[in-house]
Amino acid sequence: MNRLLQFGWSLRRRLIGLLRLHTRGVKVMLFNRRSELLLIRNGYGDTGLFVLPGGGIARREEPLAAARRELAEEVGIADALLRHLGDYQTSAEGKRDHIALFHGTTDQPLRIDGHEVSEAGFFPPGNLPQATSPATRRRVREWLDGGPFSGAW
Repeated sequence: MNRLLQFGWSLRRRLIGLLRLHTRGVKVMLFNRRSELLLIRNGYGDTGLFVLPGGGIARREEPLAAARRELAEEVGIADALLRHLGDYQTSAEGKRDHIALFHGTTDQPLRIDGHEVSEAGFFPPGNLPQATSPATRRRVREWLDGGPFSGAW
């Protein structure tokens, strides 16, 4: 299953890059009651990096609805209170991507499927795993500094 996910992700990424499509996505900075940040490792793409949970926004889907859907799909959290923090642009994966960043808290336990997400956990913002992505580290630094929450991803 993971090979199939990896192949599909790679093919989709190449097609989007070739066609120079504009995509929309969401990321969520979700904290538990101990102020620890949720990070995940995907089961596809760069599987060695911890990143913020998130994903694509479907056609006619609102960003907030996409953020809620992604949390439910990736880590089984269905009722986090989320608020919009800001908007970012990136071309890091060969596509023009708009990312809406959300913040929220939860006290629900994590539930991952082991396919799309291979690992998830809560970490103190000042003590992230060594394998945390540079973009995630930038978002955490912005959070600790109080913003701004916009610009380049």
